[in-house]
Amino acid sequence: MKKLTLIIVLFLMPNAIAAQCAMCRAQLESMDDNSLAESVNDGIVYLMAVPYVLIGVIAFFIYRSYSSKKSKK
Repeated sequence: MKKLTLIIVLFLMPNAIAAQCAMCRAQLESMDDNSLAESVNDGIVYLMAVPYVLIGVIAFFIYRSYSSKKSKK
């Protein structure tokens, strides 16, 4: 059930992560070049994703260390 919930949430996220701050949006909408706006959106997504990836990696190693301690007992 948890996997299904995670999959549903991940499919719903692209709409939320395509957003920009109001100042960036106003500046980029005034320009005619859409590729710059897409680049800014990609940068925002990368900046948002890095902390979650780091926390996930740390959580994985903590889980692995606890599970190896339990198996040795």
